[in-house]
Parts: sequence; C-alpha cells; structure tokens
Amino acid sequence: MKFSLEQGIAAAVAAVVVGALVVFAVDAGPAIGAGMAPARASEESRALPAPTGVAAFKDERTQASVVFAGGCFWGVQGVFQHVKGVGNAVSGYIGGDASTARYETISSGRTGHAEAVRVDYDPRQVSYGQLLQVFFSVAHDPTQLNRQGPDHGTQYRSAIFSDDARQQAANRAYVGQIGASFDSPVVTELGTGKRFYPAEAYHQNYLERNPQAAYIRYYDAPKLVALQQRFPQLYRREAVLVPMK
Repeated sequence: MKFSLEQGIAAAVAAVVVGALVVFAVDAGPAIGAGMAPARASEESRALPAPTGVAAFKDERTQASVVFAGGCFWGVQGVFQHVKGVGNAVSGYIGGDASTARYETISSGRTGHAEAVRVDYDPRQVSYGQLLQVFFSVAHDPTQLNRQGPDHGTQYRSAIFSDDARQQAANRAYVGQIGASFDSPVVTELGTGKRFYPAEAYHQNYLERNPQAAYIRYYDAPKLVALQQRFPQLYRREAVLVPMK
C-alpha cells in the first residue's frame, strides 16, 4: 500500500536485521506476540500529561464517536482496536467528496480526503481525554505536516474531526496543553462537519490480519507495544475487529 519497491525491500531487510539483533524485545502477550514482533519504533512514542480542565470533561453518554487521522490508517486503527471501551474502530476517508472516496483516488493526494479512523466508544469505560492522550502519544506524531513516517501527502495529515461541542473544546484545550511537550509545533487539523466514508474491506483489520507484513512490523507493531507500556490500564490484548461480511 505505502511502499515503493525500494522502500519495501529496505524495510524488510531492516526488520530482519533488527529482529536478529533483538534490539527491541518486549513480552507483549498473545495479541502482539503471535507473529507481530516489532522491528522498531518508527515514530517514538512520547509521555504526555493527562488532559485537564475542559479537555477532561465528563461524558454521561453510553456511546460517542470521533474521527482520528494520523497517517496510514492501518496503524491508527490497530491502536484503537486494543483500547478498552472502544466498541469499533473503522478505517476510512474524511474531508473530501463521496465521488472520490476510494483508495485508488485518494492516493493521489488531490481529493481533500485524509486516511482516518472512526472510533466508536463508551465514555463510561474510556474518556474522551484518554483517547486524545493515546492519539497524540502513541498513535502518530502530531508534528509531522502532511506525512507520517514513510508516507507523504495531504491524505496522511494529522487531524481530528468532531461534531460534539465538548469534544471540539477538548481538542483545542489539549493541543494547547501539550504544545510544550514537543520540539516542533503540533500541526493537527481540528475539523468538524465532514462526512466519514468507510474504506474498502481489504483495509479493515489490516494490522491484525497481516502481522508479518514488513510495513506493519516496521511502523505499526511498535505502536501497540507503546500502548501497552504507556497505558496498561487501557490496553486490551484481544482487538475489537470490524465485522466483515
């Protein structure tokens, strides 16, 4: 999906070499250990403060949703599928028109879409502030403009799309709160009022279905390790998967 031939070969070689040297070894349990040994952490996870003030609002609803965009949706989806309280995490596209909401088209970077993940969650089990903390600390690097890791283009931009006023206020507050934690400015787009289009079936549950893929081992498996290490109280071993027909 993301590699040129040269990049794919380089990542595969790096995964083998780093794995052989056991540079990064973690007892991650069945969900990660079953064929998903990470090769490296492509974007280092970062310890960020817990949300405070309006970013830590209490939500009495039993169901809520938010759309996170943070580069290739394989890894972002994989992270949130392992967060307790998340009922579904669907890969898809947001920010453009329905007529061009297809992978082959959005890959041009000219449709206005971003690869994104709609996260449906139970606020009684996981707060919106906790989801923000996971998104900004382990799911992606919010200081990379129109790219993540090896992937370049506006479709890989960092963004959050919320239609709930309290979520929107929390987004603004938390971005302001964590700004000093990074060496570069946070460039996350804060949007609203955009339709989400689920991605093709072959993109859903990709991390779980392809644990040995070079891209997954090199760029995404380390995110699961970081999730487990930084948020043990939120980490769930068994992923919640998108139902496939």
